[in-house]
Amino acid sequence: MADSVGKWAAGAFYGPVLSQTDLYLLNTDLQLHPILANEDAGFHLVFSLITGQTGGFNPDARDRDLQFIAKDEPATLPRVQQLIIITEISPWCTIVKNERGVTMNDVCTTVWKDYTENFVTDPEFGALPPRLQEQVKRMAAHNSQASQWSGGYYATPPVAPNRYRRVDWLRERTFFEGLRKSDQYSISRLGFKAPNIFVMDLVA
Repeated sequence: MADSVGKWAAGAFYGPVLSQTDLYLLNTDLQLHPILANEDAGFHLVFSLITGQTGGFNPDARDRDLQFIAKDEPATLPRVQQLIIITEISPWCTIVKNERGVTMNDVCTTVWKDYTENFVTDPEFGALPPRLQEQVKRMAAHNSQASQWSGGYYATPPVAPNRYRRVDWLRERTFFEGLRKSDQYSISRLGFKAPNIFVMDLVA
């Protein structure tokens, strides 16, 4: 365990940060941080795409909440300037950038902002079957209420939104589960594969 902690420790003492061009030229395999890959035995990341809050727990001691103290560690080794994140339950592509190397905090913050600050367009919403449109509407009202709830009272009376954010599209699956590689899915979605494209799994 000590080796893995040292290997992923935050800091700028690693090799060069790879650009998108470097990745293609070197055809580098990226190792994903065990926490992002949901493979860390002592820490399971709890990250809400609605609130942006991050924390965690030890799967062997679920009764205690843990702080996400590893957030400044690199998301991948070698470090990269850019990660591309797609998911099977939404049509969007989130690009995470940091010229000094993408960290786990960059991943969480960028994904959260991408899904809460961007709205579903009318054509995107119109492409959903009516049943799913209703679910998105219900989820939008629920999420709007959740974000206005403050210490036992509503900051303002909840109003049903008439525009839907990307996070509403996810319906009940608004918690991050992990990232994984899937070249086959990347090609089917984007038309190409790259070492820094990862698929995000989400859970309720």
